[in-house]
Amino acid sequence: MPNVLAGLVALALIAVVTYFGFTKSVPFRDHFEVKAAFRSANNIRPDSPVRIAGVTVGKVTRVERGDPGASNATVVLRIDKKGLPIHEDATAAIRPRIFLEGNFFVDLQPGSPSAKALGDGDTIPVNQTSSPVQIDQVLTTLQADTRKQLQTLLDEYSRGISGEGADGFRRSTKYWEPAYRDGAIVADAQQGERPHDLSGYIDSAGTVAGALDRNPRQLQDLITDFNATARAFASNDRQLTAAIGELPRTLRAGYSALGALNAAFPATRRLVRDLRPAVRSSGPALEASTPFVRQLRGLVQKSELRGLVADLRPTVPDLARLQRATVPLYEQVRAASSCQNEVILPWTHDKIEDKTFPTKYKVYEEATKPLGGLAGESRSGDANGQWFRVLVGGPVMAYPLGTDRFFLTSAPLLGTNPPKPQARTPLRPDVPCETQERPDLRTVPGPAPEGRRVQISPGNEGKWAAMVEKATDQLRKQVKEQKLDLRVSTKPITKDVLEGLGK
Repeated sequence: MPNVLAGLVALALIAVVTYFGFTKSVPFRDHFEVKAAFRSANNIRPDSPVRIAGVTVGKVTRVERGDPGASNATVVLRIDKKGLPIHEDATAAIRPRIFLEGNFFVDLQPGSPSAKALGDGDTIPVNQTSSPVQIDQVLTTLQADTRKQLQTLLDEYSRGISGEGADGFRRSTKYWEPAYRDGAIVADAQQGERPHDLSGYIDSAGTVAGALDRNPRQLQDLITDFNATARAFASNDRQLTAAIGELPRTLRAGYSALGALNAAFPATRRLVRDLRPAVRSSGPALEASTPFVRQLRGLVQKSELRGLVADLRPTVPDLARLQRATVPLYEQVRAASSCQNEVILPWTHDKIEDKTFPTKYKVYEEATKPLGGLAGESRSGDANGQWFRVLVGGPVMAYPLGTDRFFLTSAPLLGTNPPKPQARTPLRPDVPCETQERPDLRTVPGPAPEGRRVQISPGNEGKWAAMVEKATDQLRKQVKEQKLDLRVSTKPITKDVLEGLGK
């Protein structure tokens, strides 16, 4: 009797374990079932898992097919207690499981808590469900020639991985990591350096695509020509293989070229920034040049171009020699332009600092003022004939300039600015002007040079005084006629008076 009882217990345990192993469910437990209507449920099977946020909360118990030949179906979902509640706005989607798992599962979104909860046996309508797009659905949207080309592509791919192709593909995986790393760098660079760089590029690409769409015939010709180019590559596969073999060395040489190109970008940005105002203001110039372009177009017509080519043929060799001969001149012009921009122009925008003769004008503005005086000394004429304006003055002081030269003044000098240098600045023909520092106009005035008073010959003092008085009266008369705010005096001016006038 005990043996019989032990056998019965063992059979019961085996039955329970077998039941759990095959059904994977606890008997006599209440289950909540909900239905979901799908337009297509060909990929779902009974016992497929039901998941919420990636967590399995139930399984598919059965699939009720629709009309014969139709793909629609109603899927019955058994939901465990941990997956409840399910609300009226719940959604269900059939999604593929991970690659190693295979098959499909039902991705259930329970809906918003504010919506009414579904009851046992309720149905999620078809407008709240979705099915994955199958590859056959994608292929049916393709045109016949596209499907044929895809078939050719897959056939060529199968040939490529046959033989040692698959092994070569496996060996290439060790190069994927640096390729992905460089690809990440490129993808990051594609985002641009400033906001909206990428969106601006996409917008411009849309403009280009729109322009291509407006010319379908030309686009079709482009694709046809590209197809011919691809056939030419295919017919020369041996040469193409040799060219690909040279590609690593080409890329290594290209790294240095790309480095030099990157170094040139800052200067290019500055050039573009400087050219932007000129480009924006070039509209009137372009409109004005339109008639010239029309005339030039007539000049290059076939009827005119043949004669022009014949006339230019003897000149072209001379132009080539002239081009080679002017290369040194271009370098000199570049150096002169750089000197002008880097040294001379900044210097002309400086000011001469002098306490005695202060100025608010820049050098280039001061430099044009003597031109009026030079014009006053020039030759002219009227109805009476030619005449010269001559200004005669009597010197008071004489100052030597070296051994055989001197200059005369009507009053003693108060000082010199800039002072005479102790020695002449050495000439350095090996140092270009563009690298020089601009002249420094900030100087300290030096003392007046030693001069000698010019004495009037005995007996001529009266004549000299009369001449000075006459010239003074004439000058006073001109000042009065022109209503100038000036005062004419024959008294020598002093440094104190001069400094007072400058304040």
